[in-house]
Amino acid sequence: MTNQRRRGYLEFIETVILAVVLAFLIRTFVFESYQVEGISMLPTLHTGERVLVNKLIYDFEPPKTGQIIVFRSPVIKSQDWIKRVIGVPGDTISVENNVVYINGKRYHEPFLKYRGSMNVPPTKVPPGYLWVEGDNRPKSFDSRYFGLLPMKNVKGEAFVVWWPLSDFHLLH
Repeated sequence: MTNQRRRGYLEFIETVILAVVLAFLIRTFVFESYQVEGISMLPTLHTGERVLVNKLIYDFEPPKTGQIIVFRSPVIKSQDWIKRVIGVPGDTISVENNVVYINGKRYHEPFLKYRGSMNVPPTKVPPGYLWVEGDNRPKSFDSRYFGLLPMKNVKGEAFVVWWPLSDFHLLH
């Protein structure tokens, strides 16, 4: 084998190793794909859709009301769940007659098609926690049941549905 051919093989192997390492680092620290399971986020997200999650965003800015997040379930530790942020630290959340109030003001929810029938007394969101709810309120097991979500459980913000391609869209 000639030196030139050997050098070509080594360059190919180096390129493959670099690509694998970069893919591992990006998946571990920057972006990850998650598959949606269940109906708790209908009509926004459907079972089988895949979302891309920004795992770095909350290292630079706090979560905002309305963002869709993926988090480690506080109930079933081996599962990741997806819900919408309703309350951030400092907010007081309440639900009266199927309407969410944040700090006493009605929260406009144009994404909501299905309202629940639950009332929730005013709950103050302390630092390090979030209040999350699914968009399909009657079929969502969320903060109304398990309480406040620790920020340490949050994996990142879901920002795009990328699969199936026919459903490709940005989440907001």
